[in-house]
Amino acid sequence: MIDLRIDIITLFPDIFFGPFKESIIGRAVKQGLVEINAVNLRNYTHDERGTVDDKPYGGGPGMLMKVEPLFEAVEDLRTEQSLVILTSPQGERFNQKMAVEMTAHDHLIIICGHYEGVDERVRAALIDREISIGDYVLTSGNLAAMVMTDAIVRLLPGVLGSDESSVDESFANGLLEYPQYTRPVEFRGMKVPDVLLSGNHAGIAAWRLKQSQELTRQRRPDLIDNKIK
Repeated sequence: MIDLRIDIITLFPDIFFGPFKESIIGRAVKQGLVEINAVNLRNYTHDERGTVDDKPYGGGPGMLMKVEPLFEAVEDLRTEQSLVILTSPQGERFNQKMAVEMTAHDHLIIICGHYEGVDERVRAALIDREISIGDYVLTSGNLAAMVMTDAIVRLLPGVLGSDESSVDESFANGLLEYPQYTRPVEFRGMKVPDVLLSGNHAGIAAWRLKQSQELTRQRRPDLIDNKIK
């Protein structure tokens, strides 16, 4: 049984064929854990050219995505369980907590923003959440949709093989992940910390927590809350 269906409304559906056929996400699709569809917005236009954009009223640079095809696409795809997302620089910042929240839904519809954005009536009447993946500008929302899809799908039960894999990693507990080592014990004078070789599980857990806290303080102090001093 499919745990999650994701419909991505885009002007460039072919972009998604490669990334979602490879590695962990590709295996999840093959195993029937998730269904991912790239939906061509031009299929919802009614002119020979397949027009999806037009000039903004009031003037200004660039073009806006038209209201009619976006409404038709969402209304065609949406169910009572759907969450409709717009990728946009104006959106809330995507993070791990948000990815976890998305896994609670049965159906996600992601609209890939393009041009100078969308007609405001789309944002006002169709969108449940507006999301940005960072403070920079992309040529379109396709890459943002890929990033969100990857982050969400890997959290679904069974996708990673061991569900514990998504628990003990960066951001899962609000911290960056601790340093990790594998064989050999020593390489070019660099040694694996003794505590990791000790077999003392409590000592290892304490060391890992301390390392996570210190690393987070150094690189992402914005993640440190009042519980971690």
